[in-house]
Amino acid sequence: MTQHFDIVVVGAGPAGLNAAHAAAREGVTVALLDDNPRAGGQIWRQGPGQPPQVPLQRLLADLNQRSNVTYFSSTRVIAPLGAHGLLLESAGHGGVGIRYERLILATGARERLLPFAGWTLPGVTGAGALQALIKGGMPVRGERIVIAGSGPLLIAALATARAAGARVVAVVEQAPAFEVARFGASFISEPAKLRQAVGMTRGFAGLRYWTSSIVQEAHGEGCVERVTIRRGERNVTLACDRVACGYGLVPNVTLAHALGCAINEAGEIVVDGEQRSSVDGVLAAGECTGVGGAELAAVEGELAGLSASGSAASRAVLHAQRAHWRRFGRRVETAFALRDAALVAPADATLLCRCEDVSLGEVRAYPDWRDAKLHTRCGMGACQGRICGAAASLYFGWQAAAPRPPFNPARIGTLMAASEEPPLAE
Repeated sequence: MTQHFDIVVVGAGPAGLNAAHAAAREGVTVALLDDNPRAGGQIWRQGPGQPPQVPLQRLLADLNQRSNVTYFSSTRVIAPLGAHGLLLESAGHGGVGIRYERLILATGARERLLPFAGWTLPGVTGAGALQALIKGGMPVRGERIVIAGSGPLLIAALATARAAGARVVAVVEQAPAFEVARFGASFISEPAKLRQAVGMTRGFAGLRYWTSSIVQEAHGEGCVERVTIRRGERNVTLACDRVACGYGLVPNVTLAHALGCAINEAGEIVVDGEQRSSVDGVLAAGECTGVGGAELAAVEGELAGLSASGSAASRAVLHAQRAHWRRFGRRVETAFALRDAALVAPADATLLCRCEDVSLGEVRAYPDWRDAKLHTRCGMGACQGRICGAAASLYFGWQAAAPRPPFNPARIGTLMAASEEPPLAE
């Protein structure tokens, strides 16, 4: 049976939770979906020993008291289902059809992983993935960890690893020192951000923080044991037990793309001043519309919730806050833009597609993503090109193919149930 809601929010991070909260206050029926077992998204991720942060606690406490909000945890969107409908698969409910009057996409962003020699060794993860694993209960106490890549996510990973008892051997940032310093100086006008940064880094005391540097190769027998860092014209090898390497974030626009929403050249969902996409009845908020941090995502989420619910409340303060945090997001983008060393593809023997064991050399022989997939199976494994597709786009300038449902692995019963549903009214 297909369930009906006035508003469906996909994603329960800062944007989605604030969108659901704002819409629910207006008295409409709201469904909030997330593929994680606990709300919070990547920024407010919960787990063993990771209680909800204060903003998350407040939102959840309010939402839990509202009878007009239904929360679907551990639930993935499998495909669009007719007009204004989605096919879901839930850990608790199996295949579910859901219908909406308006849809808010708060699907966040994915970590950008760029290949290097040895990146498939056990012990090599993304920087954000390291955070998620630790918050999920993975023990790292006493382990030597190298955190590398680019952007503020490295600092967040540093703080999480240290709090869990790990020894962070080095933070390796590809951006130049001048840009990092200028970005840090901009925190003078953001006292709360400055306090947060000092708390996370401990002022970089006793820490190697290397700028203009990049991971060259991970080494080890059966798992990572050492990592070679390219620093200017020389290489430095560090002993370590883990390498966490991420080069910023890529907006997650799979569902938006499938629904026909306009996507700009940066891969972000295009929205207007009220967070409405180019598709009638579909709004978007948070990092799927542009990476800018939790504060921006929260403000955009609230705007989207008010817009979707038809609220007459003034938006002036929210618009001013959004403009402020968008400016901050642009400073992040400028400071940590990928430089030449990160943009150059590694040697041809390096695996690009880990799922199907396809090397960069095999892929390089083809003119576009479609031909590479057809001839090499690149992008046809479990991640469906989400990782290798982003890397290929960066290295070769290829436009990724439009996603086709099912967007996630699904039970045969879920797909069969969808085919038995009566068509939704147009």
